[in-house]
Order: sequence, then structure tokens, then C-alpha cells
Amino acid sequence: MLPSAVPGGREALVSSSLRSARDCLAGDDFGTAYAHYLLVLSIAPELQAELKETFQFTLLKWAEELNDLERIQDLFDCYEQALELFPRDEVICNSMGEHLFRMGFRDEAAGYFYKAVKLNPDCMDAKENFYRVANWLVERWHFIMLNDTKRNQTYQRAIQKAVHSGCTTVLDIGTGTGILSMFAKKSGAAHVYACELSKTMYELACDVVAANHMDGEIKLLHMKSFDIDIPKHIPDRVSLVVTETVDAGLFGEGIVESLIHAWRHLLLQPKMKGQDVAMEGFGQVIPAGAVVFGMGVQCKEIRRHHRVGIRNMAGVQLEGTVDFQSPVRTQLSGDQSFEPYATEKMSRVPGGYTPLTEPFQVMTVDFNSLQELESLATRKPSAITVPVVRDGELDAIMAWFVLQLDEEHNLSTSPGEETCWEQAIYPMKGLSDYAVKPGNSLVMDVSCRDCYLRIESVAVVTSNPYLGDQMDSGETENNMPLGKEAELCNALASLHTTERKCTLECSEIALLNNESYHEGFKAAIGKVVASLLPDRECQGEFVDDKLENPLRSIMDPLYVLDVSDGFSILPVIAGKLGPVKAYSSVEKEEHCVALDIIAEVNHFPKDALEFWLSQLEENGGVLQRPKSDKLWSVIILDVIETSGLIQQDVMEKGALSRCLLQSGGKIFPQYVVMLGMLVESQTLMQESAVQGTEPTMGFNIAPFINQFKVPIHVFLNLSTLPCVPLSKPVELLRMDLMNPYLNEYNREVTVEICKSGHVTAVPFWYHLHLDEDVSLDTSSESSHWKQAAVVLDQPISVTAGDNLVLHVQCHKSSVSITVKKCCL
Repeated sequence: MLPSAVPGGREALVSSSLRSARDCLAGDDFGTAYAHYLLVLSIAPELQAELKETFQFTLLKWAEELNDLERIQDLFDCYEQALELFPRDEVICNSMGEHLFRMGFRDEAAGYFYKAVKLNPDCMDAKENFYRVANWLVERWHFIMLNDTKRNQTYQRAIQKAVHSGCTTVLDIGTGTGILSMFAKKSGAAHVYACELSKTMYELACDVVAANHMDGEIKLLHMKSFDIDIPKHIPDRVSLVVTETVDAGLFGEGIVESLIHAWRHLLLQPKMKGQDVAMEGFGQVIPAGAVVFGMGVQCKEIRRHHRVGIRNMAGVQLEGTVDFQSPVRTQLSGDQSFEPYATEKMSRVPGGYTPLTEPFQVMTVDFNSLQELESLATRKPSAITVPVVRDGELDAIMAWFVLQLDEEHNLSTSPGEETCWEQAIYPMKGLSDYAVKPGNSLVMDVSCRDCYLRIESVAVVTSNPYLGDQMDSGETENNMPLGKEAELCNALASLHTTERKCTLECSEIALLNNESYHEGFKAAIGKVVASLLPDRECQGEFVDDKLENPLRSIMDPLYVLDVSDGFSILPVIAGKLGPVKAYSSVEKEEHCVALDIIAEVNHFPKDALEFWLSQLEENGGVLQRPKSDKLWSVIILDVIETSGLIQQDVMEKGALSRCLLQSGGKIFPQYVVMLGMLVESQTLMQESAVQGTEPTMGFNIAPFINQFKVPIHVFLNLSTLPCVPLSKPVELLRMDLMNPYLNEYNREVTVEICKSGHVTAVPFWYHLHLDEDVSLDTSSESSHWKQAAVVLDQPISVTAGDNLVLHVQCHKSSVSITVKKCCL
């Protein structure tokens, strides 16, 4: 039936096109249906309101087909056509952003997500997408750094001093929000230029500079400093370069390469010794240089994330199977997937750390010397020997630096300082004995190869009055020996290295070290296996020492599917509990090989372990029947991300899993309880948003960068988070994967205040109940999971005895929490 809004002159064409569109939709011909709706809305725009939802549905379906066919240009053409018709449609904007994000265009995706949120602040899909992409576009350290008053004051004073001494033309490399450029302009610089590669940060800097009435005085360039051309982009060489492109390991953001280029192409020549500092016509850099320090430390938290220390896990032998390695390697490797160091806020690391050496100087660097910068990247590693001063287990070398802005001003990133920086961590691996004591020495190579601070080839030297110095050297692959003794030790060690190497993420190594996790799953799976084999006793481990178990030939196996993210030995644990055929969803080839080796060492029959994804045409079918006539006995789902958030689409996976369970089968975990409490934490506020204008020296920055703040702070360690608990833990949410009718996705929780203060955040964590007797706590000391917290926009003042109401909402596995005082 033709809508009444269409006048007679177009009636036939519109009527015919609408009928064709509906017929095509009924036949799932979304492309032709889309073309017909596009024609109708183009000639009859008055039908937009009536056809809006149908048009959205058709567009989204056709876009998915185009994406699958890799017709990317056609896909974006369709969205552009749709947005011409519905420029203020948040659903179309959000969907366009999702496609852009999948293809890696994060800046562009953020723009569409942000527009969708502005059009409809209640659009949960758009809000969740924007929060997700905001973490990529504006990294959280921007907030921490801008809230670091000492850092900002010190940079401002150093820049002011340089400008007043005659440096009147300034280039800010990697400007971020533009704060260093504004320091220079406020100090009186005649010409200020700033470059920024990130499109998001460049546009943010433009807004910030304009809001501070400097848009006509600071020239912003959307490019790398390497691409700046004189006189095309700036008229002449500058007298001052300011930058803060330094990471926890000093060189990791490319400061050496960018300053070499700047000295060659963008800066005036440096002052020579004896020349008047105040003379115009010479170039300089802020920071002027740095001193890098190191320290050997014992730290259980670093150890459990970088070394597998378990020999037997829940009945599964790990020793002598696979050499598991973290992605952080303290040796030079051609594989770019390896990182030269990890980073930690050591003042907040759970369990703390113990210094095993005194702080020692690793190296110095002069950023005002082109010759030194050029030699830094090619200089051979230098050996450092450091005496051990305390008994302990050597887990890492920790490194930090003092950034010397000029002769008067400096900033330290030491763990003992209140600073926005973390420290660089070089975890130890491959030593035959990690125990050290006074009288030992640590010998290591230090360098800036590949423009990264590298501390490699760490060895422990034990002085023996009869045998002389003996060296226990760590990882040996591709490293440069320190001498003949080290070369001999390394060669001998390599003769005994027969284990297959396998690289795991740090969280996966921490999981392998988590005994309570694996013992819990062993107990819970064992109960299910025993309950499904009522006529046979199934006690203890089922697999015997023979490669083939005769019991398997007379029993139909139970099917266990593990769809945990990343590497998991749960299939092997399950296979030792009865006549089980276990399916693993690990994808990486080296992980499959590692699991095969573990299975073989543990006398698994060859057909008892399958890699499920290799049997599927696409990963989307991961939850399917193992055979046409069989169902799963156990399905293991990953419910919580390592970051502390609920996995996306977990309830949808739970619903599908329930349909694939045999009678008496179970999903693990069976249900999840989300717990939380109210706290006062200035740290969380400062890490989540810029706090006014005071820390940023009066500049108007907060409203612009805070557009990219997210309400949930992730990867927290609640045990060391600086905070004051204002309430006891309470249950916020329950997600039952076996009995979904028990779930409430929108509920209010009343919380009593037990201590007066200001509520600033709601940290939360989970208890994963494998069954009624076995549960896992994601906030425990052994947990490989981190925790998360909702940070309030404004603190709420409370007094002991007050009641606050938490409105907890779960939308597509994303949780939001709002807090308000009870109305009397």
C-alpha cells in the first residue's frame, strides 16, 4: 500500500519501487532492496520518517555483504549516500564508524562514533564504541601527564629561560595537546611551530590553541617532523626544539631519530663551548640530555608474568615440555614481535619489590650533540658490572632516567618520585639459578641499538677463591658475549636446550602460573565427567602411563570444548579426568605445537586432543556440535577480559552454548557475580581526566581532551591502588549462563557508607562460579585478571551512615554504573 504522503505524479514509480524493495528483502536480496529504497527516498523525501528503520536495516545488511565481498569502496559509497539522506542518524553514523574501525581507520571511526553520541547521548552502542576507540586515539597517559603539576612547571620554566636567553623561534615535536608550544608563546617566542602525526591529537591541539587565543601565533602541522620542509612548511631553521617524545625506556618514542633529523635539517647549529649563552643564532634542545639508571630487583609480580615456574599443574606435567617465553626479551632479536622491555609503575606493583643492588648508572646522553646522537644508535654494547648487596631472587633489571631539561631544571622518573612516568622492566630468564647474594656481581651489556634502550646478556658472576669467577648467563640467542667465559657458558647452556620455544603474552604466563585456577577447573570438570558416567567409577586421573588407554576403546568419549581466549592447558587437564575428547580453540601454530607436546609428554592418546578452529571454515562457528550426532558435555567460555571488563557477546555465546549441551552438561563458569565498592581515589580521577586549569599552568585544555575520557578505568591492581574504601563490597550484578531467567540487566543496589569522604569511583571485580562449590576470584593475589573501576564525573560528598543508590546496567556485556544519594 502506497503511503498517503506521496502525490500522484510520482505514485506509480514510488509504488513500484517499494513493492520491488519489499520483495527483494523477503528474498534476502539486500543490494537490490537498498537501491530501490534509495530511489524512493530520493524522489519522495517526505517518506523518510516512515521508512527510516527499514532503510537502516537494509543498509546494514547490504554493508555486511559488501564487506564480506571486500567491495570496500562500494560499502563506503552506500554509507555516504545514506548519510546524505539521514545526516543526523546516529545508527548510520555508528555503523559507518564500526566498519572504519575494523579496517584500522581509528581516527575516522572516532569521528563517526563521537557524532553518533552527540546526536543521541542515550545510544549505548555508539557510546561503547566511542569509549573503546578513545583509548586507542588518546592514550590514558595524556591525562596523567597533564595532571602532573611538577612536570608542567619544570618544562614551563626551562622553556621560559631558553626563550628569554634568545631562542625566539621554536619547534615543538610531537606536540600532543600543544601545551609546550603555548609555554613557548607565553614566554615571548616570536615564532612557534608544532607538529603532530596523530590526526586526533592534531585536531585536539588546534582546538586547544584556538581556545587559548593563540591560533594566529602558533602554526600547527599535521605531519612527522621528518617530513617538515624548509621553506615549504616553516620559513627557516629554528633556534629551539622542545619535545617530550620519551617513554619509560627514554628512547622508545623515537627521540633519537627525530633529534638527529632536527639537528641536520631544522635546527640552527649548536652553541660551542665558551660562546655567550645569550647570543642569538644558535640552536638547542629541551630536554638537553638524560642520565639512565638501573637496579637489580626481586619482584614476585614480575616473575609470575614472565617466567613459568610451575612444574606440575593440576596433574599436567609442564617441566621439560615447552620453553615458554614472554614477549619481552632481554636480547637482540630480529623478530619485531619481541619487546625490549615491559613497563610498570613499580611504586604500585602488587607485593612490592626488593632492591638487590644499589642504583647504578646505565648511560648518559647529550641531546644537544649531533655527533653523540649519531653514534648512540651504532655504538657497540658496553659491559657493566654491578655488585649484589642483598640476598634474593633476581627477577628483573629496573631502569629509569633523570631528564635534564637544562643545567638548572630536571625531572626524575625514579619509582621513589611522584611522577607520571612508569619504569622500564627487563625481566630475567634463562638463568640456571636466579638466587643471588652479596659477593655476586651482575654483568650486562647496555646499548641503544635499534633506538631502544637495551639491557641484554645479563649474567650472574660468582667469585670463588679456588675456581675464580664463574658466570651464569641468561638468554643466549643472538646476544653478544661479554667475553670468552660468557661465550663458553652460553655454548654449554645451548647444548642442553632441547625444549621447543613458545611465546605467550604476559597475562597467559601469569595464567599458567595460577594454580587455584587450574585446580578449580580440574575439580569442576571432574564432577561433570563423573556425573555423566554413573555406571563407572571415575576417580582421580583417568589417563594412565601408556600411550593408548584400553578403557577409551570401550567407552564413548565425552566432548569438552575450551573456547578460552589465548593459550590454555584446560583441554589436557580435562582429558586426564575420564574418557574425554578435548577440543582446543588455540589458533597460533606455535601454541598448537606446544599443546601437542604437553599432551604427548602427559601420555595423551593421539586422537584425544583436537584443534577445533582448524576444523571450521570460519571462527564464527566455534560453538557447533562436535559431531552431527553428539553434543558437548562441557563448554568452557572466557567471560572476563584480562583488563577487568566483561567479554563482548558473552551472554549470546552462553545462549548458544546451552543449545549444544548434552543432558547434564555444563557451561563453565555456570554463573558470575560482579562485586564492587565505593572508594575515594584522587589517583583514579587524575588518571581519567584533566582536573581543571591549575595543573596545566592556567591553560584551557581540560574541556577538549576530556571529550576523550572514558567512564571505566581498566587494568587496575586494586591491592595497590591508592584509595580509601568508603563502603563494604556489595553484589552489583549476577550473570547466570546456565539459567538466564535469573539475570537482571538493569537493577538498583543500595550501598551504606561506612566512612565519611568523597566518593570518586566504583572499583569492581568478579567471582566466577564454576559450580556451587568452586569459584575463582579475579581480584585474588594469584589472578591473571586485572580489575576495573567506574570513575564518577563529579565526587559525591558522603557521611558514615549515608545510603547511596547504584544504578547498574548491562548492555551487550558492557556495564555502566551511575551513583546518586538516596532521597529522604
